[in-house]
Amino acid sequence: MSQYPELTAAQLKEESGRLKKEYKAIAAKGMKLDLSRGKPDHTQLEISNGLLNALTDTAAIFAEDGTDCGNYGMLEGIPEARRLMAGMLDVNPDEVFVGGNSSLNMMHDCLGIAYLHGLPSSPAPWCKLPRVKWLCPAPGYDRHFMVTEHYGIEMIMVPMTPTGPDMDLVEELVAADSAIKGMWCIPKYSNPTGVTYSPETVRRLAALRPAAPDFLIFWDNAYAVHDLHPDEPDELISLTDCLREAGNPNMALLFTSTSKVTFPGSGIAAMAASKENLSYFLRHFSFQTISYDKLNQLRHARFFGDIGGMRRHMRSHAGFLAPKFQVVLDTLQKQLGGLGVAEWNTPRGGYFISLNTLEGCAKRTVELCKAAGVTLTPAGATFPYGADPLDRNIRIAPTYATPEDARTAAELLGLCIKLASAEKLLGRCVRSRAS
Repeated sequence: MSQYPELTAAQLKEESGRLKKEYKAIAAKGMKLDLSRGKPDHTQLEISNGLLNALTDTAAIFAEDGTDCGNYGMLEGIPEARRLMAGMLDVNPDEVFVGGNSSLNMMHDCLGIAYLHGLPSSPAPWCKLPRVKWLCPAPGYDRHFMVTEHYGIEMIMVPMTPTGPDMDLVEELVAADSAIKGMWCIPKYSNPTGVTYSPETVRRLAALRPAAPDFLIFWDNAYAVHDLHPDEPDELISLTDCLREAGNPNMALLFTSTSKVTFPGSGIAAMAASKENLSYFLRHFSFQTISYDKLNQLRHARFFGDIGGMRRHMRSHAGFLAPKFQVVLDTLQKQLGGLGVAEWNTPRGGYFISLNTLEGCAKRTVELCKAAGVTLTPAGATFPYGADPLDRNIRIAPTYATPEDARTAAELLGLCIKLASAEKLLGRCVRSRAS
């Protein structure tokens, strides 16, 4: 068949009628599939069951420095956990603070501290300023955007490119506006585009000269070890090294967690920062807790041993995930290849596939999928304020479904994209003739 944008009004009308009949037949089956959130399935969780037996008796709950992990203290985390998480973040262990189970929680609290108290370099707490702005590369992570919106921070969209955020625009914006206080970044296998920031992008970020003296990059390296092809992983250069070289050691906070490495909700999270920033934030965190769960930190350190053990563990994850991604990609190609109605990435890691429909078709596609029993992330969620200006991006999360269910869902998604596209193009033809 010709590409949909090349079809005549009569051909589009015929194609739309055919697709509607096919859609009604599938919708009548009463499917119930969910590709909305990036969650590991139960088979992935089972490979971490050894964590539950990593500490077997009272004598086993002492850290390597003699710390009793069942008692209070050691806010910054036990040495072996700091060393493990330093391997994920590509920093020195003494630059790491190991917290609870959620890196998003740590990001929220760090932003809250800056908002209420400012940073060491802040002229005033951010909440006392007339406006606070934040750069948001998009498509991006919806929960990042929720955090900044929660604090009433004005979000400025920055387009993503194949090498990371549009750095020409980033440099221009931060240099011109002192109200811009920070920026979200997911530097490796970005959510949802799968992009890994190029060395040039990382160096340009580290060398920024913002108008705001307290500008802060939130570097969420959530997928640091989540390679779908462990023998050929994407390489991300060290932001920390680049910051030191650029003379900006205090301009970033780095975050990661084991949420999709071991048990979501029961992993460990960490942040890394310059010694000045780490001391500042630890002091503020000390007012909300005496220490985090050191037994869980010790479990993780014993279970993995070191970052090499974690990478070996992640090979098993890749074995579960790669086939699911491949079946979705193959199905999308079979359903949509050559029709000119969609384009999508082929991720090398992370948890998502990013798909772009024709302009103005994403919401309709998601609506059609939901009505037929397949739940996707809401259209627009990957943009600040939930508003995709072109209404075309859809985030696909194949990880929780079985390969068979992933194929079924992708088949329906392809059908819905075709139907939404045919409707849209036919509407344009009708309006064009009317004018």
